Amino acid sequence: MTQTAPVPGPTPGPTPGSVPGPATDPATPAPRRPGRVHRAWSVAAVAFVTIIGAAGFASLPGLLIEPLHEEFDWSRGTIGVAVSVNLALYGLTAPFAAALMDRFGIRRVVTVALAVIASGALATVWMTEPWQLVLCWGVLVGLGSGSMALAFAATVTARWFTARRGLVTGILTAAGASGQLVFLPLLAWLVEDHGWRPAAVTVALAALAVAPFVWLLLRDHPADVGLAPYGGTYAPKPAPARGAARRALKVLADAARTGPFWLLAGTFAICGASTNGLVRTHFVPAAHDHGMPVTAAAGLLAVIGVFDVVGTIASGWFTDRFESRRLLAVYYSLRGISLLFLPVLLAPSVQPPLVFFIVFYGLDWVATVPPTIALCREHYGEDGAIVFGWVLASHQVGAAVVAFLGGLARDLTGSYDLVWYASGALCATAALMAMVIRRRPPGGADPASPADTSRR
Repeated sequence: MTQTAPVPGPTPGPTPGSVPGPATDPATPAPRRPGRVHRAWSVAAVAFVTIIGAAGFASLPGLLIEPLHEEFDWSRGTIGVAVSVNLALYGLTAPFAAALMDRFGIRRVVTVALAVIASGALATVWMTEPWQLVLCWGVLVGLGSGSMALAFAATVTARWFTARRGLVTGILTAAGASGQLVFLPLLAWLVEDHGWRPAAVTVALAALAVAPFVWLLLRDHPADVGLAPYGGTYAPKPAPARGAARRALKVLADAARTGPFWLLAGTFAICGASTNGLVRTHFVPAAHDHGMPVTAAAGLLAVIGVFDVVGTIASGWFTDRFESRRLLAVYYSLRGISLLFLPVLLAPSVQPPLVFFIVFYGLDWVATVPPTIALCREHYGEDGAIVFGWVLASHQVGAAVVAFLGGLARDLTGSYDLVWYASGALCATAALMAMVIRRRPPGGADPASPADTSRR
């Protein structure tokens, strides 16, 4: 169709109230009615609630060890296999869940994940064999909750926010600790007073309750509703990415040829072993061995979640000001020392020294995350986020191994003391590994460049 040549003159501004479509200039800000809260904040709120739920799903296995042992006479090592599968899949799913979100959209992936979690948790009510626990809680709940882990928070933040990204990332990271705070006391009360089955049903119902909010309120991209990201400018929705999974594997193959990757993966595996695998899974049964009520022990874990939020924010502030590898060395050293003292602090009732441990340990719970992310970014540039996804997978593998070995050690020795001491020694090893990571010299080669040998 023939068009009339434009007449020179001032370019007219956008019509008030107009909604940009796919043909809109990406540099044109999307109009928004004054006084209205940006849609990005409602998306972040839905993501927050969903991540809280995911943390709740992950908190129940530690409460199931004693009831399942008593009802079915399954060994703690056998139960630990299911917990290990759950933890491993939680981490290994994350890089591929991000790829699926790029291919099929956030809303579809998260809704399906919630349905998978509900199915797995509900099916445990009728289980009679250990393999059914591994399938239901290990595989199904592990895959579902892993799809709503760090990859979900990172994807939502990257798509919907340009300004306040750090704040939103911190809030969504803290949602995991908040979920632990909300769910643990409730689930512990249900297990103690009504048995483990109502607790499993509660987890299933929580997943089903969140699903409609995800489907109705979550949107894959600001362009779906004609908006720009918060603090940014409008851009059309990108086409579905078909090679994201291949890229994730390629980045893993490239990073695996470098020294810092294995040091970061090793330290983060020990981080997972000494947190999710050990304390989150075995603290409640270990305290119960010393005569402490399950509800009291679960309440202490919830307090860890409170101080976890404070420690994470403080660690981010420190990471901006101090060398990341030295921070990691300090964090792992302090964590190891605290775990060495834990066997003498456990008692039938909550005493002040144990409360001090809970506060101290809670501040250190995920303080390792900001400096680890910073080191991934420093050494791997644009691929840093994907590399961190694989480092996170090592975190969960470490957690899975110790979740199993902790239960096995309890079966063989009748006590968790050996596990606490071994974990303290592992943390000392992680501190040394962190200091071995080489610093990338300022002004060196592009960290994403194959020619960069400073990280090898």
